[in-house]
Amino acid sequence: MTVLGGLRPPFWGRWAPAACSALAGGAQALALAWPWGGQASGTLQALSLAVLVFLLHHAGSARRGAWLGGLFALCWLAGTFWWLYISMAVYGGLEAPLAVLAVLGLAAFLGTYYTVAAGLYVRWRLRLSLGPLASAGLFAALWTLAELLRGHWFTGFPWGAGAYAQVDGAARWLAPWVGVYGTGAVVAAWAAALVALPRHQWGGRAGMLVIWACLSWVPAPEQAASSAPLEVSLLQGNIPQDEKFQAGSGVPMALAWYRAQLMANQASLVVAPETALPLLPEQLPAGYWDGLLQRYGVGPGAAEGAPTQAALIGVPLGNQREGYTNSVLGLMPGESRLYAYDKHHLVPFGEFIPPMFHWFVALMDMPLGDFNAGAVGQASMSWQGQRLAPNICYEDLFGEELGLRFRDPARAPTVFVNVSNIGWFGDSVAIDQHLNISRLRALEFARPMVRATNTGATAIIDHQGRVTAQLPPVSRGVLQGVVQGRGLSADQGGWGITPYAWWVSRLGLAPLWLLGLAALGWARWQERRTR
Repeated sequence: MTVLGGLRPPFWGRWAPAACSALAGGAQALALAWPWGGQASGTLQALSLAVLVFLLHHAGSARRGAWLGGLFALCWLAGTFWWLYISMAVYGGLEAPLAVLAVLGLAAFLGTYYTVAAGLYVRWRLRLSLGPLASAGLFAALWTLAELLRGHWFTGFPWGAGAYAQVDGAARWLAPWVGVYGTGAVVAAWAAALVALPRHQWGGRAGMLVIWACLSWVPAPEQAASSAPLEVSLLQGNIPQDEKFQAGSGVPMALAWYRAQLMANQASLVVAPETALPLLPEQLPAGYWDGLLQRYGVGPGAAEGAPTQAALIGVPLGNQREGYTNSVLGLMPGESRLYAYDKHHLVPFGEFIPPMFHWFVALMDMPLGDFNAGAVGQASMSWQGQRLAPNICYEDLFGEELGLRFRDPARAPTVFVNVSNIGWFGDSVAIDQHLNISRLRALEFARPMVRATNTGATAIIDHQGRVTAQLPPVSRGVLQGVVQGRGLSADQGGWGITPYAWWVSRLGLAPLWLLGLAALGWARWQERRTR
């Protein structure tokens, strides 16, 4: 067997490479959020990827490499979002075997991008004379293209992208410069270079480990405080998901608890989670909505001397003729119109039904499952010197879409506000994974993120991605805290945005796509030259 990359496996049976690939994929999933504590491990993520590269260097054929890469991806992705089973089998009413097959089928489908990437890498490693740097660059390009494809084709599902494990890792400070995909590309290049060095270059490998340790010293762009700190109250109702939309149990429970908190709280900003009020405003009990409007000084009927407070409330909007939206309404004193944000990036099968799949959704019992999409790049809500930019549930996975709000730096958000309900996934690692995703968004844009959720993680994240306050998950409570917005206002001059926010707001992810495709074009051109 030809040995590539200089290192010979210590053992190599028929099934040993497959077992190693599966274990490495499982380690990649664990790196995103440890199930017993929620911590991310950037080192484990990088080393598990290095194990895959090592296996690919000894695959012997492109077909074998594709098999190993696909197995790695299957175990990584299924191990990352296995909790989708809970939403389908426990709360959706789908038969357990079908729910298992659905999770594995989704993981296998999304894993095909990595299957192709691994196969192409082995193919070009075998056919071309590539040095360590060329090998590292080629692997990083192929792997990053696979990540980009997963995050964008068929509406995209980038949950568990490898670089989210770097939120506490050595590569975390790359995020404000190149974003999550760019950070993932750098880590992939490092992992491939570690393996591709010639056999006896242990000094080079030691240098690679030093480089990894030094990544944590990459400076992060600091942002000026936008205004005075903002006092916030974040509501976590912990309404059981199997009762949340039930008229005789969860609905009155939610309406009573959230009304009591919204009426009594004295913070400058009160935030209630996604669909905290599970009814349309006109379906609420008589006087309920008008009472909230008066409490926050909205409209002509508001009481005089209303407190200088604002609220952001998750609530569905719309009607049967025009369709419905998953929205956040902003209540502010002195305003004749409510601020509204409509969720743009909807969840397939949960919030909209793709063509030809109504039969699948009909098997489950999921209310409010077919929303209209809001516009991308909607305006922020201005309140007490802050520009508050809501996003709903897994919209914070799409940093390139949030980045469109930074095209005009003088009007860029100073605080992100995420409202979520992932009660569909129980008390699972999905809560910690989503928190780490939000933390990386805060790093990318150097903006704090406050999160109000139904079951967790309700938290305050500062502009460096650190959690400064958090409620225990799957509990009912109110998180009181202070958030310091970041970014310069128009009258202060300057930009006040990160390099990543600057280029992604203008170019999207096109630079990463072009670099990846250029590497593929170069490899294909070299392959044709060698024939």
